[in-house]
Amino acid sequence: MLIKLAEFDFQILGCFPIIFQLRPHLEEAKFIEQVRYQMKEGYQLAFLELEEQAVAVAGFRIYTCLASGKFLYIDDLIVDELKRSQGYGKQLFQWLIEYARNHGCEHLSLDSGVQRFAAHRFYLMERMSITSHHFSMEL
Repeated sequence: MLIKLAEFDFQILGCFPIIFQLRPHLEEAKFIEQVRYQMKEGYQLAFLELEEQAVAVAGFRIYTCLASGKFLYIDDLIVDELKRSQGYGKQLFQWLIEYARNHGCEHLSLDSGVQRFAAHRFYLMERMSITSHHFSMEL
């Protein structure tokens, strides 16, 4: 098993089947273009590869803000539904923590949909804290 950053289009596209399980509104034909656009804003895709296929994917970026200082924000974190509970999410999550530390981050954070109970259990087991409510509105 190897964790890599997606740099090439074929690697980005290889992450699509996994990301699609979390973000079913995405279209495969537009995925590379969307990810490349976000990469210009600091977004990165990391993936855990098993037998030359992505089985876990994390989209993330590094920010600095007044409230948290420098931190790594996880936009997307998903393990293939057929490969869950085998330690792949934990490995990728630990890799993200190390990446954040190596890049001078003081915190790691993410938002998770209120309906994602299994994900919440995972985050709490990984010693994350619920530190805020996230509010949004459609414009």
